[in-house]
Amino acid sequence: MTYKIVDIADEIYRELGEPSDLSIASIAFWLRTNIGDLNILINKKFYITNDTLEIGIEEGSGDEFNSIEKSIFKMIFSIHYYERLFRNALGAASTDSVLSVTDDGSTVVKVNKNELAKTYAELRRQISDELMVLTKNYNLNEAKPLQVAGDDTIPSPYYSQTYNVPRTIGQ
Repeated sequence: MTYKIVDIADEIYRELGEPSDLSIASIAFWLRTNIGDLNILINKKFYITNDTLEIGIEEGSGDEFNSIEKSIFKMIFSIHYYERLFRNALGAASTDSVLSVTDDGSTVVKVNKNELAKTYAELRRQISDELMVLTKNYNLNEAKPLQVAGDDTIPSPYYSQTYNVPRTIGQ
């Protein structure tokens, strides 16, 4: 099955709750420029075709881009997204220190940017941990031998079928 980058970007955009500070085009651009991160994590050689913007597979490699690879790619983007939110929250926290103001019966409460930054950092850490487990399992399940030497089903003429085991004294 072929996947277009813009379709994956659309899925990510909707899964994140359609944030106003993000667009499908910016997600698609990030995915196109960071396909190498996916390749490094799962030891594959995927690429983006220039004409159709689909994920291409090296011919003869036997690799496929399926839903598991797509999930890993989406998690990589999610880590990037929450890292960006974390940095923005930290930058805003340095300029906004007022948490609440009360005057003449009206109250102004501002969001605690430090707590928001901690929440984003925790989200990023959780997704990173999930990604690490997912990629370990993926690499274990997808591991194939690079070379198979010989045929274990053909008996060797150098070894006899009967085993001569020396007996010990007293048997």
